[in-house]
Amino acid sequence: MKEITTIGLDLAKNVFQVHAIDATGVIVIRRQVRRSQLLLFFSRLSPCLIGMEACAGAHYWARELVKLGHEVRLIPPSYVKPFVKRGKTDAADAEAICTAVMQPTMRFVSVKTEAQQAVLMQHRTRDFLVRQLTQLANAIRAHLGEFGIVVPKGIHNMNRLVAEAEAADLPAAARMPLDLLVGQFTDTKSRIDAITADLHRAAQEDETARRLQGMPGIGPITASVLAATLPDVSGFRSARDLSAWLGLTPKPHSSGGKERLGAISKMGNRYIRRLLYLGAMGVISTRKRTDPGEDWLGCMMEKKPLKVVAIALASRMARQIWAMLRTGEAWRAA
Repeated sequence: MKEITTIGLDLAKNVFQVHAIDATGVIVIRRQVRRSQLLLFFSRLSPCLIGMEACAGAHYWARELVKLGHEVRLIPPSYVKPFVKRGKTDAADAEAICTAVMQPTMRFVSVKTEAQQAVLMQHRTRDFLVRQLTQLANAIRAHLGEFGIVVPKGIHNMNRLVAEAEAADLPAAARMPLDLLVGQFTDTKSRIDAITADLHRAAQEDETARRLQGMPGIGPITASVLAATLPDVSGFRSARDLSAWLGLTPKPHSSGGKERLGAISKMGNRYIRRLLYLGAMGVISTRKRTDPGEDWLGCMMEKKPLKVVAIALASRMARQIWAMLRTGEAWRAA
């Protein structure tokens, strides 16, 4: 058998597809490997370059294959799709991954550690519970609205809404479902508070997260997810690349030498983009209550709509985050 230099590995739940080539590009292996045999299969091979799509389980397998001496590169699935020749099969996907991983201009995803994945799991769980809390609040508000009980919007007004419902003369049949919803709302809120406290504590213990919190608009939650998602920004050539990766730059529609820029692309990590936008809105709200000033933000607030300014500020914050992570310096006002 010729020496294998590059492998495209298509991940799955139980059956994985392997596409291996040698230095001249000749196919050496094209076969399926079961999950229980995957590590044994790669332990028998000489160290080589392995490409995988950055999907569920990819970081785990990358860490395990690195332990065996292989070089592993994770590719965003959208960057692999153009290399699929025809049809949708595991063999075609593995071949496309093998081709994509050798491209000199390909962009890769850094392999996350177990600690980083644990922090990101906390964030996803908290975000999931917050969505559930909003659903419960909307359900309670809608049901009580049918009985004429209405209070101002906001999670902070839910206690007032529940108190008015308890004092009202509601039918006995409505009490049981209301108690269920209120109990679940209270339990969900306590779980959110607990996981938020853990994230705040972890953000204070992490040096990178503490440094990021020095920037206006960056709190413990945002700093924590940034420290876990962007431990190494060397993969971004410039600060604008990080902003573009987060979907905060205009989407181009240019052709024939005519440049046309549309709305922001909204690509990349939606969770971080939302946190940066909310942080930017907080900075703008604070500035509106005081003197807007004559700096860049003050001039933007005078000329542009509020939400447009917030997106511009979020993009500016992303660039400053890249500089802070790249140089290791603390935030300083421009």
